[in-house]
Amino acid sequence: MDRDRGSLWIEEPVGRPRMPDPVRTAAVRAALVLSVTLVETVVTLLFALSGSWLAFPALLCTVASTVAATWGVLDVWVTRQVWNQRHGVVSVPSSTAREVRRARARPAAR
Repeated sequence: MDRDRGSLWIEEPVGRPRMPDPVRTAAVRAALVLSVTLVETVVTLLFALSGSWLAFPALLCTVASTVAATWGVLDVWVTRQVWNQRHGVVSVPSSTAREVRRARARPAAR
């Protein structure tokens, strides 16, 4: 292997910045709950097809997990909205959040 041609690791610019930590944490939590829900759904289906008595308790657990997964997705959405509102992330130039940030910065500059 010829190492004179460059390093093995090449940094490439990302199209958008990474998510804030609270939003990323909520997204990971939601993804884990969703994956468990999908596994429970498959297990419930297999129990039902085999005629096992465990099909009904598994169905109840799957319904509860579906509610939890919905809650997790809503948690990601609400956490993202709260983060944007508290930290003044703006999407248009005439945003009031930008004006508030400028007003806070003016006294500090004097």
